[in-house]
Amino acid sequence: MISAQDFVETLELQVLVPGVRTEWDVRTTDLNRPGLQFVGYYDYFAYERPQVVGKAEMSYLQSLSQEVQRERLSRYFSYDIPCVVITRGMPCPEVMAELARERNVPVYQASVVTTRFFVSAINFLGSRLAPRVTRHGVLVDVYGVGVLITGESGVGKSEAALELVKRGHQLVADDVVDICRVAENRLVGEAPEMVRHFMEIRGLGIIDIRAMYGVGAVVPTKSIDIVIHLELWRENKEYDRLGLSEEYITILGVKLPYIVMPVRPGRNLAIIIEVAARNWRLKRMGYNAAAELDSRLTEMLQRSRDEENNGELRMEN
Repeated sequence: MISAQDFVETLELQVLVPGVRTEWDVRTTDLNRPGLQFVGYYDYFAYERPQVVGKAEMSYLQSLSQEVQRERLSRYFSYDIPCVVITRGMPCPEVMAELARERNVPVYQASVVTTRFFVSAINFLGSRLAPRVTRHGVLVDVYGVGVLITGESGVGKSEAALELVKRGHQLVADDVVDICRVAENRLVGEAPEMVRHFMEIRGLGIIDIRAMYGVGAVVPTKSIDIVIHLELWRENKEYDRLGLSEEYITILGVKLPYIVMPVRPGRNLAIIIEVAARNWRLKRMGYNAAAELDSRLTEMLQRSRDEENNGELRMEN
């Protein structure tokens, strides 16, 4: 459900005709320009979408007589339309306002051009209708890389994030991360409004990162690029020491690089997380240190075999 008030406030619309409903059952991020409907074509009419009247549609309506306008708009407003938005600051025709009041369809006015409103409205609907999930963890921005730190309670997630903030990085969310899929392969995380900028440190209590370190130490939202899972070091477990094979985790259908980081006394988790973020950026640029080392070792072994084979041939000759 899309909140009518949220729609108006976020997109900075002016209410020309108020509506009765406070929410609309909108299930797509698309909009509809009703030019064909004003002409009389209704074989395909996406009436369930917000309706946008631009300069072309308004010019056509104004070219019609009052009787024809009423006939066309009466059929148009007979459908269950969530709302009508008139762009470019154009006024609402009297017939449209009258029929909209009868059908309790709100009419809004946007001061921007139609194309710009389309972009803003689609982004708004995309963020509100995106699939969402809440995860226990900490989200930080490290060198522009969104790092989601997960792990059991008490493993040291918040302490590692606090050290990263001290080193100049930014906190997005602590303990609870709201995640939404804004694109097919992109996740964005944020903190719930109630606990935004706050962090819990065991033995110390609740601290306000923004008040303590300044507004530059926090950021409201961030795309999630990698997931680092902290777990207590287990002696009998074999941990990856080369990084040749990559693991992934799927959240809301999006595959993300997944790193298991063992925690033990003496390990500086903040520095390791920084290195993981830098290494991810290098891999995105096409450089893989583990693959480069493996390539060098393979090349060295091949040269050794070639030299041995050449030596054997010389001895035979």
